[in-house]
Amino acid sequence: MKVVQAYRYALDPTPAQAAALASHCGGARFAFNWGLGQVKANLAQREAEKTYGIPEERLTPLLSWSMYSLRKRWNAAKSDVVPWWADNSKEAYACGLDRLAAALKNWDASRKSKRAGARVGFPRFKAKHRIVPSCRFTTGAIRVESDRRHVTLPRLGTIRTSESTRKLARHLERGTGRIMAATIRYKGGRWLVSFTCEIERAEGVPARPDAVVGVDLGVKDLAVLSTGELVPNRRHHAAALRELRRLGKELARRQGPRTPTGDRREASARWHKTKAALGRAHAKVANQRRDGVHKLTSRLAADYGTVVVEDLNVSGMLANRRLARAVADAGMSEVRRQLAYKTTWNGGRLIVADRWFPSSKTCSGCGAVKTKLALSERTYTCTTCGLLLNRDENAARNLAALAVDVAQSCGETENAPRETGRDGIGRSGGAGVRPASGGPSALKREPRKRGTPGRKATAA
Repeated sequence: MKVVQAYRYALDPTPAQAAALASHCGGARFAFNWGLGQVKANLAQREAEKTYGIPEERLTPLLSWSMYSLRKRWNAAKSDVVPWWADNSKEAYACGLDRLAAALKNWDASRKSKRAGARVGFPRFKAKHRIVPSCRFTTGAIRVESDRRHVTLPRLGTIRTSESTRKLARHLERGTGRIMAATIRYKGGRWLVSFTCEIERAEGVPARPDAVVGVDLGVKDLAVLSTGELVPNRRHHAAALRELRRLGKELARRQGPRTPTGDRREASARWHKTKAALGRAHAKVANQRRDGVHKLTSRLAADYGTVVVEDLNVSGMLANRRLARAVADAGMSEVRRQLAYKTTWNGGRLIVADRWFPSSKTCSGCGAVKTKLALSERTYTCTTCGLLLNRDENAARNLAALAVDVAQSCGETENAPRETGRDGIGRSGGAGVRPASGGPSALKREPRKRGTPGRKATAA
């Protein structure tokens, strides 16, 4: 089974190598801004000519936004615009122009309603102090050295890593892996390199292929399993919030790169020091959250043959200012994203319940559905059969029961033809399945036996 997988390693560069890494990322940013300036100047010229009454056919020709055209224009002007262009690899400038071409394409498709998702704005210039410096290499000398402690990148040479690269090196030595690209990034006070690789993975088998587990994600507990296990939510951001606030206030008191009126100025050394400390604090929280999610999803995918989760509207929950911080701190969307590919790698399957399926309102014992269930009610009490159970565990049991319905209805898999959603846009993973009850509110109905139609889900 061939998959595209990324391996990320922290680098341990010398001061000269760190300066070269920063120079390449700066070159990518400069090329992006230069190309964007050319595009905006061309559009402004055409708009000005239109105000003079010049007909369309006599206007200044529209500058092509393709990567090929932008790079051709860059190569013709780079000697005059950036005399120092030879200090960096050509891949740095190609990376910036490629990102600009993609941004312009997304903006054009979004304004013409040809792109799904939120509306994409017109690209903006990248400021040095407001972006994560990064650069992507697709050609040249990109390899992992045989000592498993060094990597080689175009023009940058061989750089030592802070950790062993044995996992990727083993695939490369066996011939089961191929490096497609490498991306360097400065984040959290460290230089990182990510290798995008094509890996030949062996077909995995879960420890219990016939076992089914329902996973109810939440804020109080990160996950409640249908087996009764509670996976606590460590709330890493909430624990670090006091320190983050202190560093944020300290940064605001320093002399930054902008004056109160918006003019540019030289940032003070203390501003840079505090900004680096704030970045490290945020990176620590993100790494702690990522570690917990990876451990949970890897265990579920390795142990159970079938995992059932809900199709949560996480973006909608983030719009609630009272819940946004807690929802973002839990990382619920990341849990589903990781389960989608890890279950495939391990030979299992992921079933995504319909967004409007009343997992919390349905009794896991008799199937009766409550018309209303307040969020404050943490214990589910069934008035029909008298079941008394933790609200989240009851929902997890209902999700696990969906596996029976999918098996009897021959539910579609992730490799099947894409569903068509209510907006007419094709997508996979169950996002286009209509509500089983005909709307967002669950309707009270007669108790139903397990395995009968009426509960929609999609196997992924």
